Amino acid sequence: MQDSYSKGFPVSWDQLHRDSKALAWRLAENGPWRRIVSITRGGMVPACIVARELEVRLIDTICISSYDHQDRAQPQILKAVGDDGGDVLIIDDLVDTGATARVVRAMLPQAHYATVYAKPAGRALVDTFVTEVSQDTWIFLPWDTELQFVQPIARNGRPT
Repeated sequence: MQDSYSKGFPVSWDQLHRDSKALAWRLAENGPWRRIVSITRGGMVPACIVARELEVRLIDTICISSYDHQDRAQPQILKAVGDDGGDVLIIDDLVDTGATARVVRAMLPQAHYATVYAKPAGRALVDTFVTEVSQDTWIFLPWDTELQFVQPIARNGRPT
């Protein structure tokens, strides 16, 4: 992890599914939604789960590149959508610094922005989220990880 991340938060496929379904429960009260716009790539799995739970069949993507593994970069729009965002639900896996969220908010100013996970620096940019983690935590999402042994927390940084 980069020096700015002192904690890790591993998320399993089961946990992501539960958290995405919890997000759908919260969003059901705010609908109905005309369509879902997923922010690729992280928002695609949560968007699929939310779309199923809310019975939304029209799903689009905004393609933005802002990370290369764990290194942040300026968000680059690879594919946009044309709409003001009315009755649109934007789904992403997380909001970290808010850089991506600002770009998407400018694109779809009237949309409802929802993420599964939120960090303090970006939390104000989303309308709905499920779990907040500290800014110094790296969220290890299931599509970026493999099973392997890890040291106990008490031994972190100490030789064994």
